Amino acid sequence: MDDDAYSLSPELALLIARGNDLLARLDAWLPPPPPVIDWRTTLACRWRVHNGRGWLAPIRTLNCPAWAALTCIDEQKAALERNTRQFLQGLPANNALLAGSRGCGKSSLVKALLPRFAKQKLRLIEVDRDDLTHLPEITDRLAGQPWRFLLFTDDLSFEPGEAAYKPLKAALDGSIAGLPENVLLAATSNRRHLMPEFMRENTAAGHDENGEVRPAESTEEKISLSDRFGLTLTFWPFSQDDYLAICAGWVAALGGVATDAMRQEALQWAIQRGGRSGRVAQQFARDWVGRQGMRRR
Repeated sequence: MDDDAYSLSPELALLIARGNDLLARLDAWLPPPPPVIDWRTTLACRWRVHNGRGWLAPIRTLNCPAWAALTCIDEQKAALERNTRQFLQGLPANNALLAGSRGCGKSSLVKALLPRFAKQKLRLIEVDRDDLTHLPEITDRLAGQPWRFLLFTDDLSFEPGEAAYKPLKAALDGSIAGLPENVLLAATSNRRHLMPEFMRENTAAGHDENGEVRPAESTEEKISLSDRFGLTLTFWPFSQDDYLAICAGWVAALGGVATDAMRQEALQWAIQRGGRSGRVAQQFARDWVGRQGMRRR
């Protein structure tokens, strides 16, 4: 056959070239292929989403405090540790909600579980609140593996009109599928009921013609989400003595020495920050130990 039969017309060659250029541009917008996770060496992942597609991205640098460094929340630690041990041993365990005052150790307590139980095959998956709609896809990837996965969502709350809470509500205790036996949920929130409530919702009088006929049912809908967490741990603001004890604990964890001068400065630091909390104590400890180290050099 003549070679001219296989030659391309200028128009077809231009069309192919443009098509290749378009494909190259599309490749730049697509997410990279999801990595194959080796859970023997990967302790934690974050669920990433790009253009509607999600994948598990390994976390290389972990920010997990030592279990012993978390002080003055002994009851919460004991309850969460007991629940986690049940889960790791294949026994019944509850999804956990840690709620209460800001900066009092809620997220730190969840993250501290990882180094404490990593050798017992615990692995941590961080999921942003807005990505909770991907829960079925995430759990499908984890089901059946010989590891125990804790899905962690920090600062969980929903505003009026948002429907993003419905997939979470179904996953907790509403879907016919349910969660795999090797997956447990843990969430932190400054709100006990995760959604705002208003005085008008609790008032029987004053309904206008545009109001809801049965406002009490709307309130029940909001409360029902937090009720689906079987374990709820509440965190309260710290007293001055507790705050100073937490400061001393963090100073020791960072290699420093607690002194009377340190305690005085810790109190001043709390006044400047507008409150006493575990987060404020940790920030002070970093500053104090760092300044002491600079003076010794």
